[in-house]
Amino acid sequence: MIIYNETIIVDEAIHKQWLSWMQSEYIPMVMNTGYFKSYNILNVIDSPNDGVTYCIQYLADKLENFKQFNDKHLQALQAIHQQRFENQLVLFNTLMQTVH
Repeated sequence: MIIYNETIIVDEAIHKQWLSWMQSEYIPMVMNTGYFKSYNILNVIDSPNDGVTYCIQYLADKLENFKQFNDKHLQALQAIHQQRFENQLVLFNTLMQTVH
C-alpha cells in the first residue's frame, strides 16, 4: 500500500474554515482523479508547531498510481490550495509504503 501524506499546519484562526473546504472541495478533487482508493484526515494532537496541524493521507494500491497523480495533477491542486489560503498555512508531503 502506498500512502501519500500531506501535512498541513494551519493558522488557528482559520482552521475550521480550511477543514470544511478540504472536506467539501479539495479532497473530492484529489479523489476524483481516480488514483487513490481512500483517504484519512488526522489531527496531530501533540504538534510542537503554532497553529493546528493536520495530516491528510491518501491510499493507493501501487506506486504507479501515485506517480501518475504526481505527474498529472499534484502541482495544479497544490497551487489551488496555496492560493486559497495564502500565508495561512504550511504544507509538506511525504510518500510512504506499508511494510508487511
